[in-house]
Amino acid sequence: MKSRMAASAAAFTLMAAGGSLARAQEAPAPEHQVSYNAALTSEYRYRGLAQTRFEPALQGGADYTHTPSGFYAGTWLSTIKWIDDAGGDANVEVDLYAGKRGQLTDAISYDVGGLYYVYPSNGLPTNANTFELYGQLGYGPVYVKYSHATSNLFGTADSKNSGYLDIGANVPVADKLVLNLHAGRQRVKNNGDYSYNDYKVGLSYDFGVATASLAWVKANTDAYVSPRGKNLGKSAAVFSVSKTF
Repeated sequence: MKSRMAASAAAFTLMAAGGSLARAQEAPAPEHQVSYNAALTSEYRYRGLAQTRFEPALQGGADYTHTPSGFYAGTWLSTIKWIDDAGGDANVEVDLYAGKRGQLTDAISYDVGGLYYVYPSNGLPTNANTFELYGQLGYGPVYVKYSHATSNLFGTADSKNSGYLDIGANVPVADKLVLNLHAGRQRVKNNGDYSYNDYKVGLSYDFGVATASLAWVKANTDAYVSPRGKNLGKSAAVFSVSKTF
């Protein structure tokens, strides 16, 4: 359930500021690119909801990009606890995704693809595995993205065709410092009580050896609670350290 928007937004901002000229003066990017990422976070929040019972998570993944076509594919993993809390038996989330990104115009970017969330042997009454199709448009640091579930949504019965609208911006405010803004709306089909809005305001700083991020997150719902009765969408400060290599 990770987001790849920060890197993309930075690239689009650079282009809008004259990055196209800079790229013309650089050597062409390799046709095939592979990168890896790893992170440690104080807690794993997805669409505003706690996934690790407000406890730390380890995360990591790998990405392949075919530069000429814009095709990409990858995988990402994170430790989780919400499946166990829901009565299932899985402590890891595995994301598998593929898509294509590029430019509609010099100013407008696009990203379309599919994402399969896998919770191995989760054992919930309604399988938690979820597949979503997504489409995104970007303009400089601003983006809008819509994800549509073609399966039941994360173990919620009769929730096929749920949708999530994500609007945000990753705005450079100083050298290596980026302001991260997000607002989202999760619509859960046939389960209106589980629909909600979520928000994030944060800062990310690239130290070179790693990137540190601090964000305030919240989901305005009380429909999701932990076994101890804590609201999984309550306001929280989330700190993470990540590295791409």
